[in-house]
Amino acid sequence: MPENSTAHASFQFRGSSFDSMIETLGGAFGTFDAEPISQARDFRWGIDLSACDSAVLITGFHQTDFQFHIEPTADTTEYLSIVVPRSGGMGVTYGPRTAEAGQGELLLYNNFEPNSVIMRGEENVVDELLINWSVVLQTLGQTFEAPFDGSLDLVPQVSLATPAGQLIGNLTETIMGGIRNDGPLLQSPIAMAHVTQALADVVVRLVPHRLSHLLDKKPCLIAPRHVRRAIEFMQANISRPITMPMVAEAAGVSVRALETGFRAFRDTTPAAYLLRLRLRAARQDLLDPDNNQPMRKICLKWGFFHFGRFSAVYRSTYGENPSDTRRRVGSSTAPYVFSDAQR
Repeated sequence: MPENSTAHASFQFRGSSFDSMIETLGGAFGTFDAEPISQARDFRWGIDLSACDSAVLITGFHQTDFQFHIEPTADTTEYLSIVVPRSGGMGVTYGPRTAEAGQGELLLYNNFEPNSVIMRGEENVVDELLINWSVVLQTLGQTFEAPFDGSLDLVPQVSLATPAGQLIGNLTETIMGGIRNDGPLLQSPIAMAHVTQALADVVVRLVPHRLSHLLDKKPCLIAPRHVRRAIEFMQANISRPITMPMVAEAAGVSVRALETGFRAFRDTTPAAYLLRLRLRAARQDLLDPDNNQPMRKICLKWGFFHFGRFSAVYRSTYGENPSDTRRRVGSSTAPYVFSDAQR
């Protein structure tokens, strides 16, 4: 990996002016606005990219501080960005707050959230691993057993000297090493899915965020028999038009007792729990490359009779539209393309 300007020529994409960098990054990332913080006689830069469906690795080199802002568009993919400064540093600004990380630290942020990003230091080299936000949303759903929407409010700076930083840093380095230079993880989607899911799980459990207080709750006692019966009935009948009175009858309790049991032992309502089961079943169909059923038939199969509502709930849970899930299954994605003139 390049660590100084002498390695400038080793990058896939490079240039010797600030304007050429803006032109290149604007073509790759969408609406991109940047300006140098200090003046320099020349501005050498270089970028390496490696990408797959669930992750992107960017290695960037530049001279002289600059800041930039990317305005997400309808086609912009949402990511969890984990920045590993090799030399120099990087910061993100959220309104009046700024968080910066240098060597020995990690910087974590959602690419849809910052007002601006600041690149610090001459001879700056940064590795940035982008994990598809849908992986994070899936982890949140499995951890807290409820759909999640809005900002996670992650604490953006993590020291590599802490146990949490060491674990996140080691997993991040493993993934980056596995996809850099057409690495072996790019040839194994199953392995990539497992390791990115593991990284998302560690971030959710070890980096403070707006839901962290729920992790401190003591484990619940084993759910009572009527709650377990209700869950078994739901799982066996999720493709049928069942109602909560039907679930309560199968569990042998009243609807009120069913609601109380789920709130106490599953921290949700029985209706929300059933919705989650159906969403998961629909997603499994969409992720099945051999399933050629039309989208609306899949919705009806799992009890979703209003396609617009299904799409909205699916998007808030998994971070992508159901059509996007289906479109990328079995595809070899190359999300960033530069012209030969920019190499």
